[in-house]
Amino acid sequence: MLSRLRLLLDTIKFAHTLFALPFAVVAAFWARGGPPGWAEAALLLVAMVAARTAAMACNRVADARLDAANPRTRDRAIPAGRLSVRSVAALASAAAVVFVAAAAAFLPLAGNPWPARLCVPVLAVLCGYSYTKRFTVACHWVLGVALGLAPVGVWIALTGRVDALPVLLGAAVAAWTAGFDILYSLQDIEHDRASGLYSAPARWGARAAVAASRACHAAAVALLAATYLWSHAAGTDRAVVLGPWYLVAVAVLAALLIWQHRLVRPDDLSRIDQAFFTANATGSVVFAALAVADVLL
Repeated sequence: MLSRLRLLLDTIKFAHTLFALPFAVVAAFWARGGPPGWAEAALLLVAMVAARTAAMACNRVADARLDAANPRTRDRAIPAGRLSVRSVAALASAAAVVFVAAAAAFLPLAGNPWPARLCVPVLAVLCGYSYTKRFTVACHWVLGVALGLAPVGVWIALTGRVDALPVLLGAAVAAWTAGFDILYSLQDIEHDRASGLYSAPARWGARAAVAASRACHAAAVALLAATYLWSHAAGTDRAVVLGPWYLVAVAVLAALLIWQHRLVRPDDLSRIDQAFFTANATGSVVFAALAVADVLL
């Protein structure tokens, strides 16, 4: 039983929750001007983990045949026969139900109907992303939007409204995500071309794809800087006005992104795992820690 659970968690790359969860935490602290309540925090955590689990399980089901034909992914649990499509689809369904229930719980908890109203469209984006690379090179940006919805959704859940601050943060997350997804797709350029998929490297070539990734990451840093400026331009009636620790957070994330692009070049992908996991997971956690410190200090 435990070995099967570990296999399921590995299949959906549960540890990669670190890529989006930190930005949701930042949005929660911004929305409240400090830590959210325990009940709110618990619901947000359950919703975030469930949403990502549903999305990743859907991805594994949707890509099962493609993964079997790709030398890099053919050893994944479904193509290797260690898990059935039915079992992973069941996990996706269960996670989706948990996400909807957590979203709906904000109505009795806080009188906020918006999470319940928006949870199904959000699930459609999260699970629909997996099919976009079959027909559009915009698939990387669709993934970005899927992750960028996290801070916006958290803000709506806690305040019942939309504000420019979480939208700017969500846009930064979307650009950041698209940038690293393009880099990661460099590993599959030959497979994607042979399979007729629309990844940026397969359609544009490695050099143009790397340039697009760099542009995305430059846009992400610019959007994070714009978030700081907006918090000041909006005045002190906002829940939070960003300060110096936030600027340090942006600088650290920018430095890690620059380091990532020094590691990955069109003609040298040997350190792509180091760039993808270390730079992005570390960057998101450090950014969140500094941004939260900015609210508390």
